[in-house]
Amino acid sequence: MTLAPFGLFTSFVRLGGNGEVRAEEPAFDPEQDSWQLMTFHVETDEDVHADHWEIHTEADEVVSCLAGGIRLHLRPERPGEREEVAALTPGTAVVVPRGRWHRIALDAPSDIMSVTLPRGSRLERVSEG
Repeated sequence: MTLAPFGLFTSFVRLGGNGEVRAEEPAFDPEQDSWQLMTFHVETDEDVHADHWEIHTEADEVVSCLAGGIRLHLRPERPGEREEVAALTPGTAVVVPRGRWHRIALDAPSDIMSVTLPRGSRLERVSEG
């Protein structure tokens, strides 16, 4: 093995079930069967598809704020309920339970890191929910 640095903002890190870790070109694949660590610098709500709900059906997701400020919204599970919102500041994180629709909105340009199993993930426009 060659010890070589890689960019967290220019790579996705795959965490294989066999204990293997590798850096790859960023590509979110909802059929991917290994855990994925993703780090992003985002400037606008468009960068985090704030107008879409996202769901991961096979695993929980850790979403962390490394710099800036974000709000993580959980879609209500029943009609008439309100969205749950968690404000994240640098150095904080939340666990999004598997099977919960969620979205991110920015309070400021931010650096975000997330870890999840992409298999079964999907997006849905907020207006469709």
